[in-house]
Amino acid sequence: MKIFFIKKKYIFISIIILLLIIMFSLFYFQFENNILTYSLPANTLINNTFEEKVFTLVNQKEKIAYLTFDDGPTLKSTPKILDILSEENVKATFFVIGKHVKEHPELVKRAYDEGHYIANHGYSHDNNKLYKNANCFINEILSTDIEISKAIGIENYSSHVFRFPNGYMSSNYKSKKQEYAKLLADIDYTYIDWNVLNKDSEKKYSNIELLKNLESSSKNKDTLVILMHDTSDVNETHLVLKDSINYLKEQGYIFQNFYDLK
Repeated sequence: MKIFFIKKKYIFISIIILLLIIMFSLFYFQFENNILTYSLPANTLINNTFEEKVFTLVNQKEKIAYLTFDDGPTLKSTPKILDILSEENVKATFFVIGKHVKEHPELVKRAYDEGHYIANHGYSHDNNKLYKNANCFINEILSTDIEISKAIGIENYSSHVFRFPNGYMSSNYKSKKQEYAKLLADIDYTYIDWNVLNKDSEKKYSNIELLKNLESSSKNKDTLVILMHDTSDVNETHLVLKDSINYLKEQGYIFQNFYDLK
């Protein structure tokens, strides 16, 4: 009986060790492949009407301008842009990068408190990480939402609006974008590009040229989704922002942000 007891005990210990090895291996595999994902609670489900409005926004016939700023927040540019928007009483939408939200949560908090819409531009703005696999893609979005939640003090925040780095329309990683765009509905997200830009991230322009780029790309269009950047790494958009707003007002546009779609 004693011999049988010892064997049974060893078998039990061996099973426990084996289970621990399997659990450790699974954890290590997830960590190495960065596929840790998060679940959104049921109360954050996207409104179908909102999703439809976002997806068809540039097809609308009203003269409405949606200012959107990508790649921030940054200390160099975001506060200056927020100051101008406040002076002009214009509400914008900021497509923030998760790692920058973590670096400057106070800027996201300020933008949110001042009535601007905080939307999602992924965590790293690194295509190699974003498109490594489907789980990495989802994780980039949800990790950014977590940082936004911390910054603004709203639990389980979700903007429901994602902008692909470089835009969905860009030829870069086109097949991956087409594949992963279908996954957005699983986390109650949709995506949007733009139909107007001042080309502030493409190359160095003078302020006059930036304004002309805006004018030419908005010509004969009704609803405008305008791409700008709050980074100042190529051009200092804040230096031409007031003139851009005044030009659009002169053309009869009113300004809204994505809150107005809900």
